[in-house]
Amino acid sequence: MKFELQHTDSASDARTGIITTDHGQIKTPVFMPVGTCGTVKGVHFSELRQQVKAQIILGNTYHLYLRPGLDVLKNAGGLHKFNTWDKPILTDSGGFQVFSLTGIRRLTENGCEFRSHIDGSKHIFTPESVMDTERIIGADIMMAFDECPPGNSDYAYAKKSLGLTQRWLDRCFKRFNETEPLYGYQQSLFPIVQGCTFKDLRQEAAKHVADKGADGNAIGGLAVGEPTEVMYEMIEVVNEILPKDKPRYLMGVGTPQNILEGIERGVDMFDCVMPTRNGRNAMLFTYQGTMNMRNKKWENDFSPIDPDGCEIDRIHSKAYLHHLFKAQELLAMQIASIHNLAFYLRLTADARHHIEQGDFVQWKASVIDNLNRRV
Repeated sequence: MKFELQHTDSASDARTGIITTDHGQIKTPVFMPVGTCGTVKGVHFSELRQQVKAQIILGNTYHLYLRPGLDVLKNAGGLHKFNTWDKPILTDSGGFQVFSLTGIRRLTENGCEFRSHIDGSKHIFTPESVMDTERIIGADIMMAFDECPPGNSDYAYAKKSLGLTQRWLDRCFKRFNETEPLYGYQQSLFPIVQGCTFKDLRQEAAKHVADKGADGNAIGGLAVGEPTEVMYEMIEVVNEILPKDKPRYLMGVGTPQNILEGIERGVDMFDCVMPTRNGRNAMLFTYQGTMNMRNKKWENDFSPIDPDGCEIDRIHSKAYLHHLFKAQELLAMQIASIHNLAFYLRLTADARHHIEQGDFVQWKASVIDNLNRRV
């Protein structure tokens, strides 16, 4: 994998670049739709390509390991062939999901024992087994296995957790370097910076990660309940240390405002379930603000969902989408999901354009307040 840094904003740390993988290029900054189980919920791959303009999607190691399972994925020739997505894929390590299984998991130095949320069967993830699993899934970008401590962890727990994450990271890289890709194209391993909301732990973690010389680096453990200003501070602390010539990925973030603030602080890659999850619950993101499509105010509004949006936005009216949600039609969730994903991709593409034009900070200031307004 290669990363070419193209433009850096003179008034902020915002930048543009191109990531080149064996499955194609990714123009940054970029939002990556989440396809947890090998599918972006409710959205066909043709719509991801043509309407959303997705450049890369995510899969999740925990969910794919449990279902359909590694034998099926290996027999298919990897996730790309299994789901027919021919562009880049990134897989999360499953660490966040495993550590969310409160009460049905046990953490040790070796790894994490857990019970499946599907049938209660017992499993163990270790840094080595997760690397092997991600090799079988075959994503272009693999994430390291780490512990995701709660956002309200005290300093002692956060420090202990970071030590474990760093030892696991060393084991991830050892296993990654001992193994080869299975399907004839290259894979990259991204380490993850943890450390909760403690500046010195984040600095220590960022230095440890930077020393790995990886193809890219991630910032994890944010947007888990801490104030947004603290999240932004942690991004700044980490990005002062992470190498500028490698892409930076802020995991699981977030709202449109979060994304613009992250871009201003030098983040290149984002993912979040919010566009699809909120879309399935009738919430649309737009440059004018958020819209609840169940509200009666849209009942006789025959204007396009978003006149500046994707083709589906321009074809269908607000009244029609309101009707679909009131009637509990599946198409309502599909249209809303497509709209929101297309808006997130448009937001990052617009940010890229304004970084190139040299007026990113002014443009951001002109749009960011409206993004949180209820229409």
